[in-house]
Amino acid sequence: MNIGGFQETSLLDYPGKIAAIIWTTGCNFRCPFCYNPDLVFEKTDNVSVEHILSFLDARKGKIDALSISGGEPFLQRDLKDFILQVKNRGYLVKVDTNGSFPDRLKEFLDEGLIDYLSMDVKATKNKYKEITGVSVDIDDISTSIGLIKDYAADYEFKTTVIPKFHQMEDIVEIAGWLKGSKKYFLQQFKSDTSIISSETFSRYSKEELLNMCELVKPYFEKCHVRGV
Repeated sequence: MNIGGFQETSLLDYPGKIAAIIWTTGCNFRCPFCYNPDLVFEKTDNVSVEHILSFLDARKGKIDALSISGGEPFLQRDLKDFILQVKNRGYLVKVDTNGSFPDRLKEFLDEGLIDYLSMDVKATKNKYKEITGVSVDIDDISTSIGLIKDYAADYEFKTTVIPKFHQMEDIVEIAGWLKGSKKYFLQQFKSDTSIISSETFSRYSKEELLNMCELVKPYFEKCHVRGV
């Protein structure tokens, strides 16, 4: 496991739970608005697995879960072994993914290794290459969406909304793709941190995001705006 970041406590990352967070390094996408460039390009100091597990041993009864974000966690070939060690200590596990590894996702779901899945749906199908900066097999993304909807114990989908890439009709199209899902979040873009691109991106106002959310609410059990 290549772990490039660690946060001991979060009340926000895992809904309804107190969680620690780790960030794995490396990603197969190059989204220009990504605010974890050091993780993507593996320029962070490494945090050892032993340090994380020792922390979890010491915090039993004080935190509920470990959230595994990235980067893209499914790039880590020893992710399963690590999760097993975490779950054997009695912790819930949340994984954030971009959905590009459906075979690995299915394996983990079949074995009951993930208690909460968060998938970042970047764009409409026809804009995926533009936004991710790489060629994406859109069938892989669709397959992951279906697996999560059908088999995940609990889950959410989310989209970081940026005027350059997402108009109202795009959000409606994404909502149609995800129709019937439990939870969908429209996320405000963080404009106060370093990103992969040298370009400056504008943001939607809170009111604009809330209007988008209101329009697509009928597609989901829950739909909310995050980060405003």
